[in-house]
Amino acid sequence: MKARAAVLHGVGEKLDVREVEVDEPKTGEVLVRMAAGGVCHSDLHVMKGHLMASLPAILGHEGAGVIAAVGPGVTSVKPEDHVLPLWRLSCGDCEYCANGRPALCAAGTQIRMTGRLADGTSRFSLDGRELKHFAGVST
Repeated sequence: MKARAAVLHGVGEKLDVREVEVDEPKTGEVLVRMAAGGVCHSDLHVMKGHLMASLPAILGHEGAGVIAAVGPGVTSVKPEDHVLPLWRLSCGDCEYCANGRPALCAAGTQIRMTGRLADGTSRFSLDGRELKHFAGVST
């Protein structure tokens, strides 16, 4: 499917609002049709180079939307449910998650640092080139 997104190609550049390709969700994932998104100082810090992120990426990690599709194994939400994406991803299974400290989840940190999801890939592309996920969500 296609969607409009604010892409940052490099530090110091302006956001490039483009139509991008979005893959269908894989196992355990959901696709959210965003109704509203925010740009906050985290995004601005990435644009200015004060906060590191893998680029090029679709910025944004705040917003609200509706579930457009669910991947295999997803049972907690269904299409048309209203949701708020969370940027602090966690696996739910590691020692930190099991002990009530999901903000320290190594899998979530890896996703945030690489811009790729748990399987090591991205669901976004532009002209055949991979776009990274910002904060694991890219709203």
